[in-house]
Amino acid sequence: MIERFYLKEYLSFKEVELNLACGLIVFTGPSGSGKSILMNSILSSLGASSCEAALCESGVTWNLNADEMGIENDEINIFKHIKKDKSRYFINNQSVSKKAMNILSSDYLRHLSLKDYSDFDNPNILSIIDMRIQSKSINIKNLKDEYLNSFNEYSESAKKLEKLSKEENKLLELKEFLSFEIKKIEDINPIIYEDEELLKIKKELSKKEKVLENIASATTIFDFEHHVFNTLDSLDVDSSFFNDAMNELRVVLDSAQERFSALDDVDVEDVLNRIEEISGLKKRYGSIEEALLYKQKKKEELSEYENIEIIKNDLENRCITLEKKVQELAGKLSELRHVEHKSFEKDLNKYLKELYLRDAEVTLNETQYGILGKDEIVLKLNNTELQKVSTGEFNRLRLAILALKSENMSQNGGVLMLDEIDANLSGEESMSVAKVLRQLSKHFQIFVISHQPQLTSMGDQHFLIYKEGDESFARELDFESKVDEIARIISGESVSDEAKNFAKELLEANRCVL
Repeated sequence: MIERFYLKEYLSFKEVELNLACGLIVFTGPSGSGKSILMNSILSSLGASSCEAALCESGVTWNLNADEMGIENDEINIFKHIKKDKSRYFINNQSVSKKAMNILSSDYLRHLSLKDYSDFDNPNILSIIDMRIQSKSINIKNLKDEYLNSFNEYSESAKKLEKLSKEENKLLELKEFLSFEIKKIEDINPIIYEDEELLKIKKELSKKEKVLENIASATTIFDFEHHVFNTLDSLDVDSSFFNDAMNELRVVLDSAQERFSALDDVDVEDVLNRIEEISGLKKRYGSIEEALLYKQKKKEELSEYENIEIIKNDLENRCITLEKKVQELAGKLSELRHVEHKSFEKDLNKYLKELYLRDAEVTLNETQYGILGKDEIVLKLNNTELQKVSTGEFNRLRLAILALKSENMSQNGGVLMLDEIDANLSGEESMSVAKVLRQLSKHFQIFVISHQPQLTSMGDQHFLIYKEGDESFARELDFESKVDEIARIISGESVSDEAKNFAKELLEANRCVL
């Protein structure tokens, strides 16, 4: 629910703070006092509308699904819209976009001002019918879960089969292409780190003659080695250090001589050609490792294509089995819904009768298999399509649908925002709307603007919106103040005793109901 709302500097409002209750919250007041402005500012604070207020802020008790935005849930989550040079939006002091705020609030907030057909969408109506079935101790939930799993598995298998069938038509071309790709790499047959070794060989070949020439010159040092030993002996100096150094030098020069002499059998052209082949491979695939991985992947794909007939047959058999299961489970769902849908139609028409509306016809047709089965609900009001009914009839029909849904709701349904839902209705019609809203208020926090005494008298909380000079104010009414306001609605500015008595009777009667 929205627990608190604060507004600052918006049109005729300088500052308003509302501490809000559960249930049905009614806004009344003379025309032009600012009721719609206040309603719009509440919506704006939650990202569902726009306004030019300096600040509008709502504290809500909703459990937000906002981890991905880095917003942590608090006991009271604060939604805030600030307007200075530009509009900025915040949730728990975390800056967010208006779109993100609207998405988060839309899980709990619904504004029933426009012709929104989502309440009559097939998934919503079917969900109400299924809830009613479940409430009668028939475990339709498990049946729906089993159907959905089977349908998803069937859909996935059917997609794979369709893809495989298309690929089969160009199988020869694909196999030739894959074989060609594999052969290109296998003809080169690269070895990991071979490129580094080739570059090393190329470098050594380029300096081979010079190195061997230098080695030959350096080995002449050993011709004078004995002179050094004699000198060290004559000086009584231990010559072991010199002996070790000369031995180490011999190892280095011999090893180098052997390594470079081994290059005599290496063909420079072969090395350069091999380097060019490896470079071409790396240029195309990135590295030798990636080229070998690509080859392995293409081999696996080729293996799949070579076994395509086996795979296709397996998929065909799998699809046949799953399709039968889907049809069987959808049939069971449809059977339960056909039994319930007449009861649904009957109860819907009970609400419509209370709302002074004509009967609705609810038809359950068979359609293509989908995630909900093979059932499609078509709803008409006295054989008139919903697109052609009046706005007043449309909104009362929505209330009836919501009322049916609320009968089996186990938790709070969030917030409903209604503008003048009882506009242009007779007293009896207005009372019928009020009674339905009273039932809905057990599951929803409902904000409504009303100009009728019947609905106004049903409110759990009543705010009077009024003007003093050019400034608008909002004041919560106690019982006696409610009597005065309802009497004003009945008789206008000149309140009669009869209007006061009638207002009191309405409030007393509804207080007994509450």
